[in-house]
Amino acid sequence: MTKKLLDQLSDALRTRHYSYRTEQAYIDWVRRYILFHQKRHPGAMGEQEIQAFLAYLATERNVAASTQNQALSAILFLYREVLRKELDTILLVGAKRPERLPTVLTREEVADVLSYMGGTYKLMAQLLYGSGLRLMECVRLRIKDLDFQYKTVTVRDGKGEKDRITPLPDSLSAYLQRQVERVRLFHDEDLAAGSGQVYLPNALEKKYPSAATELAWQYLFPAPKCSLDPRSPGILRRHHIEASGLQRAVKDASRKAGIRKRVTCHTFRHSFATHLLQSGYDIRTVQELLGHKDVRTTMIYTHVLQRGGLAVKSPLDEIREGPAEYIVAPFPFVADHSRATQWNNKSPLDF
Repeated sequence: MTKKLLDQLSDALRTRHYSYRTEQAYIDWVRRYILFHQKRHPGAMGEQEIQAFLAYLATERNVAASTQNQALSAILFLYREVLRKELDTILLVGAKRPERLPTVLTREEVADVLSYMGGTYKLMAQLLYGSGLRLMECVRLRIKDLDFQYKTVTVRDGKGEKDRITPLPDSLSAYLQRQVERVRLFHDEDLAAGSGQVYLPNALEKKYPSAATELAWQYLFPAPKCSLDPRSPGILRRHHIEASGLQRAVKDASRKAGIRKRVTCHTFRHSFATHLLQSGYDIRTVQELLGHKDVRTTMIYTHVLQRGGLAVKSPLDEIREGPAEYIVAPFPFVADHSRATQWNNKSPLDF
């Protein structure tokens, strides 16, 4: 019996080790593409129908360029990997993404936001800033990824399926060890109840049958309740905490702190990079800590420093004469390179 098209798409995505979130997003875009064309089979459609759908998203739905490009990627994956149908990709050009400067908080603003957070969400937000993690990198951390001796956090399968090592803030060490102990208690209860399994990537579950129940593989920030694994029907597992909860907590804390900027979980990562550059770290080091493939991606943070990417000083700051109420006192930024040497391999959270 031939599988339904969306089931074939799901199988193709899993075969190529796409994340579950990407799998769900691609399936949703393909479903919306089919519904837009009155449930016509994609095999009977081509470039013109794809262009019409993308135009609808841009003009009628007014979606962002990144959203439009994700829809195009999902549809192209369907034609290339499932339908095995060649398309004229010259006619299917992705939307140009606007070049925006990232929102960055000062150290004082970071402290203000964190002061309005508590519990597990505060610890996670501190890791976002202190280790420069992306939202899902933090949510998916496992106990084995923390090394308290070397004071490092290992990010597994980050963006681009790359591993990287980033600093574990000294100030969080005791709290993280307490969190590990909390996870151990959860895990012991799960084992006593006959479950205690956790999702393992790729084929590790077959290669190491006992790994799924080992403490080292458990999520550092587990969900409060066990649930059925969507990829393995019938198997009860304790998954990681929902990312949406942390997102709401950060938004609420920034509002209570009176921050007049759009603060998201990713803002902490932007602030991590900018503050390291302010402290005198070279851009190649920051690039490695962030996991950027191209240093040009990292260089965007030089444009949000106090003096700008080219250290340009406003001519207004050179004015010394005139009415007292119009005199502007300069406040130049001076990188403290001696401090950078002293605090080598430190997290900005420890400064």
